[in-house]
Amino acid sequence: MNVALIIGGLSAEREVSLASGKGILPALRELGHNVKVIDPIYGDKEVSEEIIFKDMVSREYPTLEKLESIKETSYRNVLTCINSRLFDDVDIAFIGLHGKFGEDGRIQTLLEMRNIKYTGSGVFSSAITLDKDISKIILKKNNIKTPGWITYYKHQPLDTKKIRQDAESSIGFPCVIKPNDEGSTVGLTIAQSDISDEEFSNAIELAFSYSDKVIIEQYIKGRELTVPVIGNEAFPVIEIKPKDGFYDYEHKYTKGMTEYICPAELESELERYTKEVALKAHNSLECTVYSRVDFMLSDSNELYCIEVNTLPGMTETSLVPKSAKALNISFPELIDQLIKISLNKK
Repeated sequence: MNVALIIGGLSAEREVSLASGKGILPALRELGHNVKVIDPIYGDKEVSEEIIFKDMVSREYPTLEKLESIKETSYRNVLTCINSRLFDDVDIAFIGLHGKFGEDGRIQTLLEMRNIKYTGSGVFSSAITLDKDISKIILKKNNIKTPGWITYYKHQPLDTKKIRQDAESSIGFPCVIKPNDEGSTVGLTIAQSDISDEEFSNAIELAFSYSDKVIIEQYIKGRELTVPVIGNEAFPVIEIKPKDGFYDYEHKYTKGMTEYICPAELESELERYTKEVALKAHNSLECTVYSRVDFMLSDSNELYCIEVNTLPGMTETSLVPKSAKALNISFPELIDQLIKISLNKK
């Protein structure tokens, strides 16, 4: 088949997407597909793989300056790209994008308007799942436990002292301050009870610099778990154990900074229940093809769903391939499964 591998893009997770593409590309070729690597920021230009992958240089935390420099020239290019001859002979688009313009339904909308099949969830599911506030409302409505939260909008008059009082009275400390629609812990701060007013204000400002909506969420102390869902099957549970601190951008994408236990060492009943809730969360948000459902298991063994990722990472340190490996599914076999399921989805 002719496959368009779409990577890079406009989001704060651009470099992570490029790293995913670096892993997906040889797997697609091993499966015998003709692969065209496309980064939407270049519009309708045919750009070599070397140029596209050149940005994958550091895996450093994405700076706002770098993001703005990309966005200044690239919004219109995304439209031009999907509407161009680059997609004329494509049988399926493999979406390796992450974050905004990748997981939020916008690329999916453009592909559907061109009647091009693509991997992963549809427009509606992608949009609501990347919106942490909306997805948590849906999870709660479906009796899936999720940490308590409050939401703030950039257009509201903002008094950070009042926000701190709200957080202290309704959420408590420590709490998590984060953008509503970013992944990979971009713009996230864990605020302890001794955080100064200035530091708290800076955390709010940081989150708002990445999103027009910010949530402050209850911090759950305990074990971090994640469950990939492929098709309609929950794959083995993974426990994530950072060597120090918490599972932030650096720990996610730096080899050796985090230990992954797969399958996670859980009692059989808890393992079954975690998979059951993962599948329920996946279906509640109308995800299709695949997702990764992230949890915190509290010290009192209460399971909290943190979020659902519709386009989880496919880098060498990514979690979905690790879980598949526990079932003796190789990376190319996993990619093949995702394509086959995507071709058959409605």
